[in-house]
Amino acid sequence: QVQLVESGGGLVQAGGSLRLSCAASGRTFRNYKKGWFRQAPGKEREFVAAISWSGSNTYYADSVKGRFTISRDNAKNTVYLQMSSLKPEDTGVYYCAAGVNAGVYSDWNYDYWGQGTQVTVSS
Repeated sequence: QVQLVESGGGLVQAGGSLRLSCAASGRTFRNYKKGWFRQAPGKEREFVAAISWSGSNTYYADSVKGRFTISRDNAKNTVYLQMSSLKPEDTGVYYCAAGVNAGVYSDWNYDYWGQGTQVTVSS
C-alpha cells in the first residue's frame, strides 16, 4: 500500500518557524517530483512548493518565496518543507504529493497524496 504521511504541523505564533516532513512508504518515489499544497478553510487547495526528483530544481508560490524551503532526502524517501517567518495567512492543512509528469503547479500533476497536517499561525 502506497502511503505519504505528513508530520510536523502545529500551532505557532506569527514570525515563527515549522518544518514539515512527508515520509513515503509502499514504494520508492526517487523518480517522482514532490510537492506541497495547502488548503485554508473555505478556500481551494493551492500550490506551495515543489522539487524535482533529483532535487536540482525547486519551485515556489510567490506568497512563500524567501520564507519557505523545500528539500528532499531520497535515501529516506522523505521530503521536507521548512517554513520561516510564518504569517496568519499561512494557516491551513498542508498536503504533500508525488507525481511523475512534467507539471508542478496544479494538483492534477500529482498521482499520490498524503492525508495532510494542520498548520495554524496565530497573530
